[in-house]
Amino acid sequence: MSADNQQNTARGAALVTEAFRLADEVLFPAAGEVDRTSTIPDSHWKTLADAGFYGIALPAELGGPGLEFPQLIDILEAMMSGCLTTAFTWLQHHGVVIALAVSTNAELRERFLSGAASGELRAGVAYAGAVPTPPRMRVTRVDGGWRLDGHAPFVSGWGITELLQISARDIETDDVIAAIVETDTLPDSAVRVEPVDLSAGNGSRTVALEVEALVVPDAAVVSRTPLDVFFATQNVGTRINGTQPFGVVRRVIRLLGDAGRPEPAQALRDRAAEIRTRLDQGLGDEDALMQARADGARLAVEAASTLVVATGGPALVRGNPAERLVREAAFTLVAASRPPLKERLVGSFSGVDGIS
Repeated sequence: MSADNQQNTARGAALVTEAFRLADEVLFPAAGEVDRTSTIPDSHWKTLADAGFYGIALPAELGGPGLEFPQLIDILEAMMSGCLTTAFTWLQHHGVVIALAVSTNAELRERFLSGAASGELRAGVAYAGAVPTPPRMRVTRVDGGWRLDGHAPFVSGWGITELLQISARDIETDDVIAAIVETDTLPDSAVRVEPVDLSAGNGSRTVALEVEALVVPDAAVVSRTPLDVFFATQNVGTRINGTQPFGVVRRVIRLLGDAGRPEPAQALRDRAAEIRTRLDQGLGDEDALMQARADGARLAVEAASTLVVATGGPALVRGNPAERLVREAAFTLVAASRPPLKERLVGSFSGVDGIS
């Protein structure tokens, strides 16, 4: 291993350690209040920025830490175990950082990448409109740019983020066009939002986004991707989103251990390790990946239920960590889901064989 690689590995290990410290000492102690008030304190964003956690997706050659993929997964799981609301909102940011880092639009990259990587600029995404067929969000070529029309049902970070990456499908070619816009410049005449009242993660300030005749210039386009290539990259996103249920499981294991219940904690730890291994191995096999992702989401529900039973009556009181983790486990069944995952979970919970 070269000296540079050794340095990057050590830097990544230090970031993983810091992520778990922040999860335990900063995020989790405040998670109940975040849930109660549906508000993430600004201090959380500053803490994450000061610790360098907005640029973790950047490769070393672009000034990032050059994390190994397992290190990135560990950091995301740690954050999810601290405060799912904060971590879920922050997670969206990294897709924009990656898009800027690999974009051929040098001017856009120069304009936004440094601020996004430092956390000076916070970013969100509206991917979901481009995923289904037929798509919910379409773009039409106009003179000097693109006209966007459509609907994105869940866009998180509204009012928290300064940048929004909107993905849509070209009405002519079905290519996926992604543009980055500054949210405070979006005209009311073209963009309408409706707050979505979530049972968990409500502090993410998720909205339903309606777009009609929003024109973005070519200078705002961060990528144009053929549809088959776009879908080929979705497995990595599924693996990354799999950190959500494992964050819940990690916190349940910790709380069971603190409560003097080492046996169920160890049993859940062993089950999580087996599913996590299958998730990693499934990156090249979509069927295996989806099954492991479904098993991870189900494990989160079962782990949270274990904590409820172990806690007893106090777990029925609104605001108890066990009560909140049950809602967050349910959140991981649906958030960032895809149809194959949904069908596996329906079959798993209902006992209907053959659904996949």
